[in-house]
Amino acid sequence: MIPVTKPFLPPQGEYEKYLSGIWKRQWLTNMGPLASDLEMKLKSHLGIKHLLYVTNGTIALQMAIKALELQGEIITTPFSFVATSSSIVWEGCKPVFVDIDKYSLNIDPNKIEAAITEKTCAILGTHVYGNPCDMDTIEKIAKKHDLKVIYDGAHAFGVTINGKSIFDYGDLSTCSLHATKLYHSIEGGLIMTKDPILLKKLAFIRNFGFNGPEAFAELGINGKNSEFHAAMGLANLGHIEAIHEQRKILTERYDKMLRNLNASKPVWHRNASLNYAYYPIIFENSEQMLKSLAKLQGNGIFARRYFYPSLATTLPYVETKAMEITDDIASRILCLPLYFDLTLEEVDLISRLILRVQNN
Repeated sequence: MIPVTKPFLPPQGEYEKYLSGIWKRQWLTNMGPLASDLEMKLKSHLGIKHLLYVTNGTIALQMAIKALELQGEIITTPFSFVATSSSIVWEGCKPVFVDIDKYSLNIDPNKIEAAITEKTCAILGTHVYGNPCDMDTIEKIAKKHDLKVIYDGAHAFGVTINGKSIFDYGDLSTCSLHATKLYHSIEGGLIMTKDPILLKKLAFIRNFGFNGPEAFAELGINGKNSEFHAAMGLANLGHIEAIHEQRKILTERYDKMLRNLNASKPVWHRNASLNYAYYPIIFENSEQMLKSLAKLQGNGIFARRYFYPSLATTLPYVETKAMEITDDIASRILCLPLYFDLTLEEVDLISRLILRVQNN
């Protein structure tokens, strides 16, 4: 069986070295020394000034909305993981969907202003598959209409634009460190901001709002993470260059093998680096995609229709709305297996099976 993804695990001994320290200290959570060390190392690795390590990427989004005190409507994308929209609803706001750009697959900034009303308070864009949104345009619109900006960078770990971290944009940016991501801490998330005052507020929110043992500064939540998760994050961080290089090699092999396939890939931001988080292909039509998916599944290979269906048409707790481009792309996109342990021979097999469908 070839899954669509598989978590990277460091050599077991590297992880166990961290565990011996945990046993000695008996400090398991509440921002212990490993979690604090991970924050410092990630700030250095990503080249950003302020960062908080939290429970997961969903909590990061919820904390972002809460910290900005958003109320009303938040303009967002229907082509994303469900947590992007559910976090908005969970925090008592209303997601307002705007269709995507057919090339980048990100929210189309040219359609945002038409969706702005007197109730609009923010824009929440997703860097789909790690591909940066048109942040320059989004932030010009936000400034014009006095709106906050949050970026869901769940897929975007390590991506830079002109050498600057993708997480250095917007009022707040978030990232997921879930086990399926190219860099992970089993479960985990990050929240980033350039504003030190906002960072302090988020730090209170992460720990129930505590401001000392008997005082509270904010309405808070349990958004902390454990030393065991931080240990995995620290161990994996030492392998991030090797992970990136291997995923690059696998991606380039797919590109070579599938160069004659009647399909396309999302157009990557021209000034951004690639992190090789996913390998999505957009077939000419849904019939070809479904035939290819069935062919792969019949051979024990599990690709994923990521993201299908559109959030604007399926969530029972939001107003449904057809989105021409989103609905079209979602019906014919497929993410192929991509992970550190995937072999070139397996990439070749996957590619040949897909080409066989096309040529029959």
